[in-house]
Amino acid sequence: MKFYLTTFCLFFTAVLFAQNSEGYWDNVRTTNETIIVEAGKRKAIKSADFPAGTTEMVFRISLLDDNQKISSSLVSLLKAIPDPSGISQGTAGAVFLLSTITGEDKCRFYVFANETDALQFEKSGAVKNACFAQEEPVNKAAKLLSEDSKCLSATPKNLWFAFESDNWVMKQKIVLEVVPWVDNSLKSGWSTQAKKELLKTIQQSDIALKVANKDLWFGTFLELFTKKYNYAEYQKLLTAEKVKAMETASEESLVKSGQLNSYLESLRKEAQQLRFSTKTPEAILTIQKEIIEKKRATAADYGLLGSLYLSSKQFVKAEEAYLKAVSLDKTALNYQLQLAHVYLFTNQLSEAKDLHIKYQNNHLSDGKSWAEQTKSDFQQFEKNGFDTSDFKKILRLLD
Repeated sequence: MKFYLTTFCLFFTAVLFAQNSEGYWDNVRTTNETIIVEAGKRKAIKSADFPAGTTEMVFRISLLDDNQKISSSLVSLLKAIPDPSGISQGTAGAVFLLSTITGEDKCRFYVFANETDALQFEKSGAVKNACFAQEEPVNKAAKLLSEDSKCLSATPKNLWFAFESDNWVMKQKIVLEVVPWVDNSLKSGWSTQAKKELLKTIQQSDIALKVANKDLWFGTFLELFTKKYNYAEYQKLLTAEKVKAMETASEESLVKSGQLNSYLESLRKEAQQLRFSTKTPEAILTIQKEIIEKKRATAADYGLLGSLYLSSKQFVKAEEAYLKAVSLDKTALNYQLQLAHVYLFTNQLSEAKDLHIKYQNNHLSDGKSWAEQTKSDFQQFEKNGFDTSDFKKILRLLD
């Protein structure tokens, strides 16, 4: 019996200025199978499922006779290797895979990314879409496959290894070992493609359409969401749970990205444009739901809400909103003027006159005089079909 010490060395040149990548050899989700291949036959076997974040993997194939053994498992050898390629370390690195093997049997083997092609080879010997091929019969082999290889470029869940015996007389015993390398930054399962799919679901949301800096908000959303859920957890959520989770992350991202104010200003501008339109109820609902109920309202928001109620002739609600605005900002005379209008339309003429007498010699925040703004508002009310019976009483008072 002969003993051979074989060293398989996979050497890679480092990329200058590259950063160190943190990860680990997953010694739990490995493949360690002994396969019997009948003389002159073929056999395919599936590897164990790769964990999320697998970017590289090492496989070792050894042909043994019944009394042969491997001196050290592949996992034990890899424990001493800090990084699979050395590329991410910023200096040159090498992977040394050591095995002590006896025996002269040889085989050909192929690696496939899907079951169909592997089983087709097992059945007919036809090699189709193999991502790795060992055409020359060997009795041992070890190789590192990176995410740049065809085998891992599509991030498969597992790989299929197919063997063809080179011994036409006796069966062969083949040991297959596969150990994946997991990148810590990717082990959550959020690949680039998965993140793109997630972004696609929120790109047409109200927040996404209204924030000023969309890229900043998208980036913050991805950071928050992918930290809270790994991809497998996200996939298991019910549709209603996904919607709720996205809404929560969207709201948090508004604050963390600094885009809350731009979003609120967009809502206010849109609501103001809908005043006196058939979509006023929609504008009211937006202000109520997105600003008032979420406790983001300022005096201006209650003033805007009052204007929307007033334009849709919901005078009681308009009065309530304007009183709230006045309580928050007593110096903003435009709220007092709008409140006077509400009194006029609700048969509270005396209260309306009191406000006009009190503030008629003042100017509003935009520079217009109280009287000028009153006349302008009356013209708009008349245009939109409001009761104008008491307008002259107010105008005589102002003149």
